[in-house]
Amino acid sequence: MARAQDASAWQRDLHAGARLVGGEVHTSAAATWLRAGIEIQLDPGWKTYWRYPGDSGMPPTFDFSGSKNVKTVTVQWPAPERFPDGAGGHSIGYMGGVVLPLRVVAQDAAKPSLLDLKLNYAVCGNLCVPAQAELDLVLSGKVVVEDPSLVAAEARIPRRGLLGAVADPDGGLTVRSVHRETDGAVERIVVDVGAPAGVPVDLFVEGPTPEWALPLPEPVGGNGNAAPGLRRFTFALDGLPPGARAAGATLTFTAVSPTAAIEVKAHLD
Repeated sequence: MARAQDASAWQRDLHAGARLVGGEVHTSAAATWLRAGIEIQLDPGWKTYWRYPGDSGMPPTFDFSGSKNVKTVTVQWPAPERFPDGAGGHSIGYMGGVVLPLRVVAQDAAKPSLLDLKLNYAVCGNLCVPAQAELDLVLSGKVVVEDPSLVAAEARIPRRGLLGAVADPDGGLTVRSVHRETDGAVERIVVDVGAPAGVPVDLFVEGPTPEWALPLPEPVGGNGNAAPGLRRFTFALDGLPPGARAAGATLTFTAVSPTAAIEVKAHLD
């Protein structure tokens, strides 16, 4: 293999560029993995998408099948934001650029790993265009100077928590409750999010499979009618794939503030 480096060369496309970033090995009592990341830079005013794009858009796809001495690669997602999609709805993703952290588990931890990625993603300004990159980087786990953007991206990965429990004590975020309500002929999901007063909060929801296309949760009355310390969101129980039932389904909620983010799973009764 070639000598390990901190990052691959940038591969440019229309209005965007992508590269792989290397990091040091992480070792704990539970597991050992190589830290890495996919960095995407976007032209001013352009954006790309989260794993669930919202009302429109296309999430990125990753093909690591050409890698060597790599057992698994786990893509992690920093907290996203919502933005208008230009068609009256909202999409979910990243403005200006993003680093998607990777956890790379080697087949043989004593040897370097070659990370080979075929990346397909979409970038949007006034129009959306497809972008792609073919990238490779040798990971030794001995990188001395890590890219600060990789460290910052890892800090924005939502902490996982339980419904009703404080998942992020420092940021004060928690998903307090999730319940169904019937509003005339429309069934809705109501979610209460705990957050410090005055801190802006957004909420995203995903179904149990990518085929679910749930609407984006919307704040209720500017969140002014919830109890103190709570922000209330609601969305119609719509966008289920054919034959799917809401009862018993597990939804994933991601609550985001400027300094914190949490991810909580909830079962619908």
